[in-house]
Amino acid sequence: MDTPQLIPQLTPQLQFSEDYCIGRFNAMASPCEVLMDTQDPVLAGQLAGIAQREALRVEHKLSRYRQDNIIHKINHAQGAAVKVDEETAQMLDYAAQCYALSDGRFDITSGVLREAWTFDGSDRIPAPARIKKILSRIGWHKVHWRPPKIRMPKDMQIDLGGIGKEYSVDHTVLLLREAAAISCLVNFGGDIATTGPRRNGNGWIIGIETPDASPATLNANTKVYELQHGGLATSGDARRYLLKDGVRYSHILDPRTGWPVQGAPRSVTVIAGTCTEAGIMATLAMLHGDQAEAFLDQQGVKYWTIRA
Repeated sequence: MDTPQLIPQLTPQLQFSEDYCIGRFNAMASPCEVLMDTQDPVLAGQLAGIAQREALRVEHKLSRYRQDNIIHKINHAQGAAVKVDEETAQMLDYAAQCYALSDGRFDITSGVLREAWTFDGSDRIPAPARIKKILSRIGWHKVHWRPPKIRMPKDMQIDLGGIGKEYSVDHTVLLLREAAAISCLVNFGGDIATTGPRRNGNGWIIGIETPDASPATLNANTKVYELQHGGLATSGDARRYLLKDGVRYSHILDPRTGWPVQGAPRSVTVIAGTCTEAGIMATLAMLHGDQAEAFLDQQGVKYWTIRA
């Protein structure tokens, strides 16, 4: 079990429009907001506080940057078995399912590739020999996972960042649904889900930017979607990439090769029953490269892609 953590008690910023309220805060290295179908400042403050506390709780628990959580304990166990709590076990089970269903394209042990790749828009491409060396430390099949205990080779790590934010969105939606019988939309850094339709019967209007949208072209390059149920997630290379000799290298890495996926869309957006489902479908589509659309067609989900 991971040790209890102190979650900062902060107050979200509230902004009221004509018929709803927005609560804003930062968490998980992202701007976060919750839209609430109310103008009651007391209720809005309570709901925004619930959303903020949940986002910070998940961040504290799952961040690989902290030294006081279960992820740090697993990653520094030096080959010893670590017993995890039920919530972490559920996430590891889900990660294992994603690994199996994706034929190894989604692998939570692949985060160590960040030691070689820094997607800052520069032209610094790592040497193939360095990538090859790191690949020996990647592979979920090398992990011994028998709930509730996990044991890894001492030089391996896990990183739940690929599913953590989407999980936080969905869990926040459940908490808000329990707390009040009003419609809310949770948006944590572009990962989105709603508790349901608004009181007027409509959904929440969401604008999705194209990868290269600028303030001058924002309206013309924004797709609008009305979300009444479920979740939405986008995966793409708008801000994290490398560019060398006219070739753009996406931050979407294939853990089987250690190199960026070739032929993938610039952006994939998926609508699904939950944000978690939408997120993994968008990620797996990117990992399928030039077969992204074919993969999504097979899944039967609503989506749209943007190519260069």
